Amino acid sequence: MIILSLIFLSLFTNISLGADTLSPNQSLWDNGHTLVSQHHKFELGFFSPPSSASRYLGIWFKNISRLTPVWVANGNNPIPDSTGILSLTPAGNLVIYNNQTKSAVWSSNSSAANSVLQLLDSGNLVVKHIDSGDYAWQSFDYPGDTLIPGMKLGWDLIKNKEWYITSWKSLDDPSTGEFSYRLNHRGLPQIVLYRGLDIQYRSGPWDGVRFGNGSPFKPNSIFNPIFVFNSSHVYYTFENSDSTVVSRFVVNQTGLIQHVAWSEKREEWVDIVTLQGDTCDSYEMCGPNGVCIFDAAADCRCLGGFKPKSLQDWNKRDWTDGCKLSLQCDVVGGVGVGEDDGFMKFSGMKLPDNSTFLRNGTGLSREECEVACLKDCNCVAFAVTLVNTCVVWFGVLLDVRQYNGEGGQDLYVRVVKSELGFKSKKKNIAGITSGAVISVLLVAGLIGWFVVRKGRRRQKKRAWALDRSTHESESNPHDDDVEEMELPLFELSSVTIATNNFAYTNKIGEGGFGPVYKGKLPNGQEIAVKRLSATSGQGIKEFKNEVILISKLQHRNLVRLLGCCIPLVKKCVHREERMLVYEYMPNGSLNSFIFSQTKGKSLEWRRRFDIIVGVARGLLYLHRDSRLRIIHRDLKASNILLDIDMNPRISDFGIAREFGGDQSEENTKTIIGTYGYMSPEYAIKGSFSIKSDVFSFGVLVLEIVSGKRNRGFYHADHDLDLLGHVCIHFLIDETSFHSSKFAWKLWNEEDAMKLVADSIQSSPVSESEVLRCIQVALLCVQHRAEDRPTMASVLSMFESENLAPTQPKQPGFYGETFTANTDPCIVDNNEMTLTTLHGR
Repeated sequence: MIILSLIFLSLFTNISLGADTLSPNQSLWDNGHTLVSQHHKFELGFFSPPSSASRYLGIWFKNISRLTPVWVANGNNPIPDSTGILSLTPAGNLVIYNNQTKSAVWSSNSSAANSVLQLLDSGNLVVKHIDSGDYAWQSFDYPGDTLIPGMKLGWDLIKNKEWYITSWKSLDDPSTGEFSYRLNHRGLPQIVLYRGLDIQYRSGPWDGVRFGNGSPFKPNSIFNPIFVFNSSHVYYTFENSDSTVVSRFVVNQTGLIQHVAWSEKREEWVDIVTLQGDTCDSYEMCGPNGVCIFDAAADCRCLGGFKPKSLQDWNKRDWTDGCKLSLQCDVVGGVGVGEDDGFMKFSGMKLPDNSTFLRNGTGLSREECEVACLKDCNCVAFAVTLVNTCVVWFGVLLDVRQYNGEGGQDLYVRVVKSELGFKSKKKNIAGITSGAVISVLLVAGLIGWFVVRKGRRRQKKRAWALDRSTHESESNPHDDDVEEMELPLFELSSVTIATNNFAYTNKIGEGGFGPVYKGKLPNGQEIAVKRLSATSGQGIKEFKNEVILISKLQHRNLVRLLGCCIPLVKKCVHREERMLVYEYMPNGSLNSFIFSQTKGKSLEWRRRFDIIVGVARGLLYLHRDSRLRIIHRDLKASNILLDIDMNPRISDFGIAREFGGDQSEENTKTIIGTYGYMSPEYAIKGSFSIKSDVFSFGVLVLEIVSGKRNRGFYHADHDLDLLGHVCIHFLIDETSFHSSKFAWKLWNEEDAMKLVADSIQSSPVSESEVLRCIQVALLCVQHRAEDRPTMASVLSMFESENLAPTQPKQPGFYGETFTANTDPCIVDNNEMTLTTLHGR
């Protein structure tokens, strides 16, 4: 077919020299002929880079003595000699042929009958309809290493289309290099330089007027920066200051980001702006909660009130671990109140990475933004942009620097009030006397408060001790922390009223812990109440574990615990009730969406991808960035809750475990979790680590992409499901982890897109994102724990456009059989399994 097409092409007339248009009956041969835009600003043709014989089709500036390609079509598919032909097919597809091999090396994959190809004076190469003038395809949608005026760096949010630039591999090789410069539009938009999967530099967020400190993007005599940010588009572009200026924005093969202009006098490109100004621009130079200050050299300091995690390393100028986060925050009536916290102002700052818009935040004053942040225990810092938009940060503060001189923004960091240096200054005798009297009264009040508080703690400790004596449980490292637990206690009567006496109509779910009820407090706040069931497979150990762990965790992708109700405390003595009170998640669990043919249709691909990334961020916080180091051990779709904006929240920490800083793995006598999500080393040997959660995350990603349960399969020997099969035989064979096996099979056959759920086929789907998600998931479910990536690497892979360079090995349980001498499985209605392993 291709040969016939080429024979047909040979009948076409060659394009006349200097024309700007190519019709379907014409071809552009690699014989010195080119397309030239109407006013001779740009030229299209075949060229070879310096010191290379390979031929490429590209666009360059017409009236500049040095050949400078601004766009290359076949960068990854060069033609070895001058036998290239450019043709526009009658169907409107732009194709480059290698006449020597009689094959196509590049195609625009466009379709536009009755169309022509035209090179515009803007440098944009377009396939346009003759009748309407609409573009069916344009080169500006596929930038290379260069932006020229009119090209964009950012997103079309309606079409889910991204524009970004990628470096050449070398000066002589325009194939895809290792550096890419892209706009991240989550939170405050910012432009980020990646080297492969790793962030190298970011501009600092857009505050409504400028990026970061503003200097690289200020209007000047060469170019005027333009930033568009609305509901349909978010992108950066620029225009030259006048028609005589020729300038471009480029990321070179070494990762340097520059805006350069052509100097006719010097006949060379002159640097106007280089974005990487000093070593403080290196991403996360000073670690979490550290700030980089550049004077004669880079130096790292902790943000006010914080201390280095490792003073020894800090003194050696090893800032990797960053600084400790120290806050005081309680929850009263369902609202976080940091009575012992305040905010320290830092000026001239590059705002941290991963910002979040506060809901209804536009137009908030600094005082209103501060109050809103203070009420949320997850909020660690805030800023008010130049257009009065309130933005906040959760967890740790990453990649903060202070600018010298002009630029930067005000950042308000949450610290304990004692770090703010509040002092009472009395200048007269009356003031001193009044202060003394107040001090005496205050001391007396504090003593009384301490006595009462200590009594309450003893009472709570006795209650926990009594429960512990009546329940056999595995040794728990948190037993000594119970006395230090500070969490509001809800009265049983108030919870009963809120849930309409635990009415059946208020019941919204049933978990391993027991039933869950929706309620509403007198202040109007909606809550979810988990009530411990007498027949639950989970008991006081899991209850304590969840209270102690989740009360210390603060992250936007974790569900928030508002309070609890425990026995032998005066507020909750009736019927030995034990309850946990959470913030209410109006959209329920992810489980109810991805496995439903009806609700699944409302979960389009973009939303699914955001959920995947949100869960990954929550896990990264648990594994690395929280005050504790937590392994969840039961990550699954039903334990991912969705808030009103469909943001994911990881829930159910009943069987989570805290790791020591130097631990890599731990063993347990009791396997507790959900088959279908358990890693092989945990299900077989009882060994678990952060890589166990990574395995569960990989299974979850495959379920989100496919819309199919991982445990659904058919076995010829019996009609039991996987759990029944495992409990009878404790054999985990190739029928297990069905979606993992299916995805692995399709991946190897290069047909992985078949895995995509039917419910999202009708919505816009980014094939590159889907394939990247499948590859990351398969990397996560590899059999050997050491082969699986960390969650930090997973997030980096999600933020890269390209597939990861590492190819996945076969999934855990794929094509293998394992046996273990075990007791019978104990299974409840919610897929919770407890298996005792002998000899451990």
